[in-house]
Amino acid sequence: MGRRAERTILASILIIFTALGVMYSVVVPPFEASDEKWHYPMVKYVADHWALPVQVPGVETPWRQEGSQPPLYYALAAAATFWIDTSDVDVVRHLNPHVDAGATPDGNVNLAVHDPSRESFPWRGTVLAVHVVRLLSVLMGTAAVYLTYLIVREVVPAEPVLALGAAAIHGFTPMVVFIAGSINNDNLVVPLSSLALLMIIRLAKPKSPISNPKSPIPSLQSQVSRDAVRNYLLLGFVLGLAALTKTSSLALTVLAALVVAVRAVRRRSWHEFLIGGLCTLVPFLAVAGWWFLRNLRLYGDLSGLNVFTEILGTRDVPADLAQLWRERYSFAAGYWGNFGGINVPMPAWTYTTLNLLAILAVFGLIVLLLRQLLRHPSFVICHLSFVISFLWGLGVLVPWAVWARVTWSSQGRLIFSAIPVWSLLLALGLAGWLPRRWGRWAVVAFALFLLGLAAVAPFAWIAPAYALPEPLTAAQVAMIPHRVEIGDSTGSAVDFSESNGLMRLLGYDLETEAVRPGGQVEVTLYWETLSPADRDYTVFVHLLGEGELLVAQRDTYPGLGLLSTTWLEPGFRWADRYVLQVPETAYAPDVAQIEAGVYDAATGARLAATGSDGELLGDNVRFGRVTVRPVPGDIPNPIAVNFGDRMALVGYDMSERVARPGDEVALTLYWRALEQMDVNYTVSAQLVDAEMRKAAQRDGWPQGGGAPTAAWEPGRTLVDPIALEVAPDAPPGVYDVRVVVYVVEEGGIAHLPVIPADGRMLAEYVVLTRVRVVD
Repeated sequence: MGRRAERTILASILIIFTALGVMYSVVVPPFEASDEKWHYPMVKYVADHWALPVQVPGVETPWRQEGSQPPLYYALAAAATFWIDTSDVDVVRHLNPHVDAGATPDGNVNLAVHDPSRESFPWRGTVLAVHVVRLLSVLMGTAAVYLTYLIVREVVPAEPVLALGAAAIHGFTPMVVFIAGSINNDNLVVPLSSLALLMIIRLAKPKSPISNPKSPIPSLQSQVSRDAVRNYLLLGFVLGLAALTKTSSLALTVLAALVVAVRAVRRRSWHEFLIGGLCTLVPFLAVAGWWFLRNLRLYGDLSGLNVFTEILGTRDVPADLAQLWRERYSFAAGYWGNFGGINVPMPAWTYTTLNLLAILAVFGLIVLLLRQLLRHPSFVICHLSFVISFLWGLGVLVPWAVWARVTWSSQGRLIFSAIPVWSLLLALGLAGWLPRRWGRWAVVAFALFLLGLAAVAPFAWIAPAYALPEPLTAAQVAMIPHRVEIGDSTGSAVDFSESNGLMRLLGYDLETEAVRPGGQVEVTLYWETLSPADRDYTVFVHLLGEGELLVAQRDTYPGLGLLSTTWLEPGFRWADRYVLQVPETAYAPDVAQIEAGVYDAATGARLAATGSDGELLGDNVRFGRVTVRPVPGDIPNPIAVNFGDRMALVGYDMSERVARPGDEVALTLYWRALEQMDVNYTVSAQLVDAEMRKAAQRDGWPQGGGAPTAAWEPGRTLVDPIALEVAPDAPPGVYDVRVVVYVVEEGGIAHLPVIPADGRMLAEYVVLTRVRVVD
């Protein structure tokens, strides 16, 4: 390939990436990118005060844990936006308190509620500031793609197609474009880390400047060239900037020290080691040292991650490597493209295809490395630049794994600091299977596939997730399947109001008549706005079973999170289709009905419901009938709850679900050993309410001590009856039926964690169903 053609293709990749980044920055609504709702308040704080906040765990702030991040990205963003009046930030940053953490079948994935009148072009105020910072981030992302090309050009100088392919893979990965079009400090740490990696690779090459006997620099420096001193100083400066952007770059300092040592060994010069080390360390500390000292003074930790972690929150049960492996699908989705708050995914087939290609690349990389080792036994030494790149990848991946053990961080985007390495490995691996010519085309095809996904995603998956409900026509209102029945009358509407009418329930459509545990109940409610409100109100849709116990629920702002009662226009009519997920542990058989209403999420107070004739109906309406059918099987309420891969709770039964203080509730658990155990675990059954008060608890070995777990035979089912006596002073209310498995050790209680089947976090207990305690 000629140099001119290479430059043209590279320029095309950079232009396409920039265009994609700008498109994402415009299409994605403000604060709908990963953690942007916290990153931007940090930018605003710096712009308003030209100082950094002091983090205090337990004190809620708009920037939350991001206030513990190094400040360079926020300072640059503040410098670009300080002139904008952002006093409307609290109105524009209108957060959705009910947003769902993962993808849902019906919606409610928006992190914020968006008022079209405030966010439409021409932008102003906070919306303008957000878009300015996003544009700045896109430019940073473009620099990062270019640096990936330069890095791969250094690692495999004879393969320009691979360098172009790696740059395209980097630039066209949908999640990379999504993050580049958002406010996120990854956008600065990636190019800075990539620049430092490029400088380290070039320093490590034998052709790097060596001692110059004619150098006029006296003393120790006479053994080190001017160019080498300058390169060390520049490297230290860039490392300092990267450290002042995000702590994920710190592993580069270890690589820099390694390269200084390698150069010193090659030259058999202590002078090279001392001068190289000092010339790298001094600018690094000059740039970033104050940040570490500040953290040490304020938080007693050089990095400040102790406070960051405390504010962010930790897992209930730390993850081991097996759990991290179970979370691989969410991790991979977060690498390829899972948008919004990691809750707007692409279709499943895209992840399957991309993951298969990544696995193919891993095996191709192994084949390629084996070929190289067989041809050149000194491969590691001769390809030091490749080893440095690989070590940088490990320097990001290993700290991420340590971090993910204690926090919910199974997001592939968190290893983007080393994305030049991942893009290089993908390009090498995909090309490694095939002859040289065909291998190039494989890399090109993969890059084009990513480009297709990146170009389609904003319009096929992202924008629809935030599209406001369409207003109902008069004809659609006339075709509403069911009107709410009030007493003996039908065809009525129900108004929800505090002092005057706020919202009107026009009717409903209940699409589900019967469901099994683990299934879904679909119900559509038809609404009309009567008047605007001075606050946000929430719609609740509950599935109530025996004893008015909650089987499933859906609480969202109107429009499934997209509408606010503070700016809805009177007369606006729309339909919301709610999907209620019935837990796999739900008790059956049961007969349930739908309960709907409106409440103030800040206070929990429900609005009064009145009929069209003014009759007061209470604070909700109920309608429909849904039969909860038991799952077929020989065991009551068959379930599959995995406790630590050692024992499984495979079913349960209860004598009653409504009890009085002093009553005895007979709970029967059905267990199955998954392996031979050498520990006798204690089973704890508890009735616990929302305020963590216990109405009953029974701890002991199964069957009253007669069936210790160490004696269980794998595969056999064991019946464990437990008598739960409700405390005489138990307050009336609803209590979860919890099951905990643990063993008492010298260090305290060690729980046998509940391992979800879908890769969610480990838990210390499982909730089976609920019990209502009445007077």
